[in-house]
Amino acid sequence: MKIATVSLNQFWEDKYKNLDLCTKHIQLASSKNTDLIIFPEMTLTGFSNNIGSTAENVKNSETIKSFSILAKKFNVAIVFGMVEKNQEKALNKAVFVDKFGNILDDYSKIHPFTFANEDVFFNAGNKLCIVDFYNSKIGLTICYDLRFPELYSSLASKCDLVVNIANWPLKRVDHWNTLLKARAIENQVFVIGVNRIGLDGNGLEYVESSKIFNANGEELKSEKYENMKIYDLDIIWTKDFRLQFDTVSDRKVKFYKEIL
Repeated sequence: MKIATVSLNQFWEDKYKNLDLCTKHIQLASSKNTDLIIFPEMTLTGFSNNIGSTAENVKNSETIKSFSILAKKFNVAIVFGMVEKNQEKALNKAVFVDKFGNILDDYSKIHPFTFANEDVFFNAGNKLCIVDFYNSKIGLTICYDLRFPELYSSLASKCDLVVNIANWPLKRVDHWNTLLKARAIENQVFVIGVNRIGLDGNGLEYVESSKIFNANGEELKSEKYENMKIYDLDIIWTKDFRLQFDTVSDRKVKFYKEIL
């Protein structure tokens, strides 16, 4: 499976400019016969609590419509982030559309980032999201979720790889790199982290840190094109690796539930 990760330099709260930028990356990924392209959190706006201008009704969402059209036009599946209206607040979402433009599933961020007051404006999601894609199962998570290992342990028990789309700033990028690697090792699963770059409207700086780790905690090599990387993933590799060195089967899930 060929997967592209895009370290998008997002324009602050400008959906039209960001969509144009995404289109160029999607077109390039398609020319490289990519199966799936993944963009950072809140793809067309950057991480913003300004839900009055960013949130959309999913039934008539221009963001969903635009990415669905692009997926079908360029024959590539897409994972992107958006903000959905939800009662008086919103939901921070990741959406997975296939190459025909159909929504396979969507995920609402379970852990709003209270340090940045995300919980004031966003409701928490309450269910896992696992997508069937190319004979593999892909779990979706968003940014701050990465700090909660229980979520990844649950997803990894059912998935071949887990994706995290993020706006994770430079000042905590060491945490990002460490946690991505740790989630891969402890769960013996591919973990994909897709982070933005540039400067956002809150004055936070971001650096290129999108990457994929395998079940042994090794960062995968990629083909690089501007701010996009393309990886060739062998999903069977993890199954073979676990046959040689299986640690996840030694988990004592029932006991953990008792002590947590």
